[in-house]
Amino acid sequence: MEHEEYAAHDAVGLAELVRLGKVSPAELATAARARIAEVNERINAVVVDLDPPATGDGAAAATDGPFAGVPFLVKDLHQDVVGYPTSGGSRSLATTVATENADVVQRWLDAGLVVLGKTNTPEFGAKGITESELFGPARNPWDTDHTPGGSSGGAAAAVAAGIVPCAGASDGGGSIRIPASACGLFGLKPTRGLVPSGPAHGEPLGGTATDGVISRSVRDTAAMLDVIAGPSADSPYLSATPATSYADEVGRDPGSLRIGLCTASAINPSPDPEAVAAATAAGELLESLGHQVEILDTAPFDDAALAKDFLTSWFVYCAYSVDEAKRVSGSGDSGFEDDTLTMAALGRATSPVDLVRAIENRHTHVRRLAEFHETHDLLLTPTTATPPPRVGAFEAPAPVRLVQKALLTARVASVLRLTPIVDQMITQNLGWVPYTQLANLTGRPAMTVPLHWTAAGLPIGSQFTGRLGSDGVLLRLAAQLEEAAPWGERRPAL
Repeated sequence: MEHEEYAAHDAVGLAELVRLGKVSPAELATAARARIAEVNERINAVVVDLDPPATGDGAAAATDGPFAGVPFLVKDLHQDVVGYPTSGGSRSLATTVATENADVVQRWLDAGLVVLGKTNTPEFGAKGITESELFGPARNPWDTDHTPGGSSGGAAAAVAAGIVPCAGASDGGGSIRIPASACGLFGLKPTRGLVPSGPAHGEPLGGTATDGVISRSVRDTAAMLDVIAGPSADSPYLSATPATSYADEVGRDPGSLRIGLCTASAINPSPDPEAVAAATAAGELLESLGHQVEILDTAPFDDAALAKDFLTSWFVYCAYSVDEAKRVSGSGDSGFEDDTLTMAALGRATSPVDLVRAIENRHTHVRRLAEFHETHDLLLTPTTATPPPRVGAFEAPAPVRLVQKALLTARVASVLRLTPIVDQMITQNLGWVPYTQLANLTGRPAMTVPLHWTAAGLPIGSQFTGRLGSDGVLLRLAAQLEEAAPWGERRPAL
């Protein structure tokens, strides 16, 4: 199968070709590997080769699964594949082999997907860019001087480049939506608890993180959600699933939705005009489709307070991640990047009371968003505040790195909070992505839809955040937008 024919189909389409006997799984795997060989050196998306590929154990998965024979990639963070390392982008875990499959990986395998490799991610997924010291930077297929976003940047780059039609991803602060936006793709962060995180993890990032996919088509994401949604035996909660499948939501009339459009952000008071244009154009398209769009002058929640609460928990979780990696691997500090050690030090300098307060404050943010949803079905924002930045744009200046190194060496964690390092890390982590953390802290579903490209040819998505459990509503709307403004045929020159 030639690349043009292979890339013309989404995952659902490729699975149909396999079922009809028009193509074999081996031919699809060959096409995907050929594309990796052709483009991966330029985008650095696939960082672990699974040879032989991971497949389901049963004959039913290999022949009757909904995605039987379709090539797939998983993220090298928490998406464990037995017999292979899950590095999390960290030198400390580069050789630590998984002894069991993650729940979502097992479900993908049971659905018949053929996992050919693992994708690039920043260390522990802790940045909105994908530039680890272990693997080097992933690059955006639309312009390789720019980032594909993070932390699922390798997954998004691989899908945009036509290596696979759909790839495993995860989202703890925007890590599905940010790279999907940067690469002109569709990305849905499911409702909290809908997708299991076991067996190695219970509630990553205190329940704010979830697995999912990045795809080119809405129907792929919907069908994949059918595969991975629903509790496992060790899930902490029994999540509610719809009476019908998520795939059945695609094509259904979403009705006339009430949508609040907001581009304001206290974290980034001056979003790029292209980001504003992306959300504004999305609002105009929505109105033409019969939806009611209201322009909001201010965000319907305290986004500055939310950012502080998000980062407080994030830094503490980073400290836990470093300590856990040391325990598992026996690594010392040399196994980690300085930025990671700095975030971990900030986490250790956080008092238990401040951590609990940040966690309890989530309910305040939930209530503010719930009040908004009493009068509006969805909140529309740009997905990111700027176009995808250049690779290396967030590297700390040399003087800051020297101070950082000295303080880390001296282990004066409390002093770190008094230096420009904290402000620099806030800017680095949230300045260009101020809109995405809301859905994680509140547990609400959110999606990015690729409706806008800048004058320079870089994508910026439009983000929609819904009520708890409104994943189906988001999929209906996304399918309507996909039909009204098709994006599937837009491909990077790469």
